[in-house]
Amino acid sequence: MSQGSTGTEEHKAHERRLAARALLMQPVLTAARHPEQLALVRKHSPQLKRMFTTVLGYQLVVESTFARLLKAPLSADTVPRPALTRNDKRFTARTYSYLALVCASLLAPHTSDQVLMSALVEQVRADAVTAGIALNDDLGASRDLVRAVDMLIDWGVLTETDGSVAGWETRQEEALLDIHRPLLPHLLSRALSGFDSPVALLDGAQADPLEPEQPRRSLRRKLVENPLVRREDLTEAERDVLSRERREVARMLDESFGLVLEARSEGVLAYDPEEAISDVAFPGSGTVAHAALLLVNALNDDSRPAAGHTATIAGRTVPGVRVPWSAVEANIDLIIEQYGSAFAKGYVEKPSSLMQEAVLLLESVSIVVADEDGLVLHPAAARYRPEPHRAPARTRAMRRIGDQQTPTLFG
Repeated sequence: MSQGSTGTEEHKAHERRLAARALLMQPVLTAARHPEQLALVRKHSPQLKRMFTTVLGYQLVVESTFARLLKAPLSADTVPRPALTRNDKRFTARTYSYLALVCASLLAPHTSDQVLMSALVEQVRADAVTAGIALNDDLGASRDLVRAVDMLIDWGVLTETDGSVAGWETRQEEALLDIHRPLLPHLLSRALSGFDSPVALLDGAQADPLEPEQPRRSLRRKLVENPLVRREDLTEAERDVLSRERREVARMLDESFGLVLEARSEGVLAYDPEEAISDVAFPGSGTVAHAALLLVNALNDDSRPAAGHTATIAGRTVPGVRVPWSAVEANIDLIIEQYGSAFAKGYVEKPSSLMQEAVLLLESVSIVVADEDGLVLHPAAARYRPEPHRAPARTRAMRRIGDQQTPTLFG
C-alpha cells in the first residue's frame, strides 16, 4: 500500500471517529442544527452502523435530514442521567409527563407539519384527560410544558418558525412551530408494544437477551457511557473479559471513539484525553462544580481513601471509606466560609442546597455513593487533587469574633 493510500485510510478512520464521538454526545443529529456532523455520519454511514452494532449493540438510523443513535438499556447500577433544562435544572416527573404528552400530540393523525403553540397545548390537555393525567393551569405547569417543548426544539424535532415558545410561559404569546415529522417515530429507542410497565421497558435484561458476545458488549457500553465503572458493578463474565481481553477492549475503544482505557484494582474507566465527549464536566466551572471539587479534596484529606478500604452500602461491601453527613456538612460550611465570595449568592445563603447539588454531581461521576448515613468516597477520588489553600476550621464562637480575609478559590 502506498503512503498516499495509508494517509487516505487514516483520514477516513479519523472522520469516522469524529462522527462516532458526535453521536455519543448528541444521539440526535439534524441537518438544521448539526450540518457538519450529520454530513460526516452520512458519508460513513455503512461503517458506522456496523461499528455501533458490533461494539456497543446500538442501532444507528441515518436519513437525509437526521441521524439517530438508538441506545440499548444500561444496567441497573448505571448512574442516572436525567434530562436537563437549558439552565441545567433536572426534569421533574411532571416535565417528563409533558414531554411524553407533547410527543403523543405531535403524532396525532390530524396534526400537520406546522402547529401553533396554542393548538399544541389544547391537544396536550385533551390527551391528558384521555390518559387520566391531571394537569394544572398554574405558572409551574406552564414552565414544565415550555421546558418539554424546548427539549424537542434542542433535539431538532420542532423549529420555531414565527415567535418563541418562551413567551408562552408567562404571557401565553403565540408561536408557530415546524414539525420534523420523519424524526418523531425514532425518539423512542424501542417500540412500546410488548412492555406492560416502565420497569420492563427500562430493564436491559428483558430487552436484550444474553448472546455469546453480550458480556463484551455490555462491558464496552459501561465503559463508554460511564465516567467510572466500579469493579463490584461488573458481572463475573465482564470481569473475565476485562482480565483476559483488556488490550483488545482498549484497542477497540481507541479506534472507535478515541477513548483511553485505565484500569485499577477498584475500577476501570475509558476517558477522553480531549475532554470533549462527556455530558458531565468535572472538574468544571460554576459554583457547584467548584464546591464539589473542593469537597472531594477536603474529604480526601480527612479520610484518605485507598486501595483495600471498604464500606457497606445497602448490604453490599464496596471499595471506599464512609464519611458521615455531619462531616460533609462541616466541610461545606468551611468551603463557603473560605471561598464564598466567589460563589453564587443563593448557595452561600443556603448551604444545604449547595451540599445537595455538589453530592449529586459527585454521584453522577461515580466518585461517591450516598445513603441515609452519609457518603462512601471511592478511592478514585484521589485523582482529583486541586490543592487549594485551606484554613483550619473555626468554631462558631470564633466566627462571631470576626471574619478572616477570604482567600481566592485556588489560592
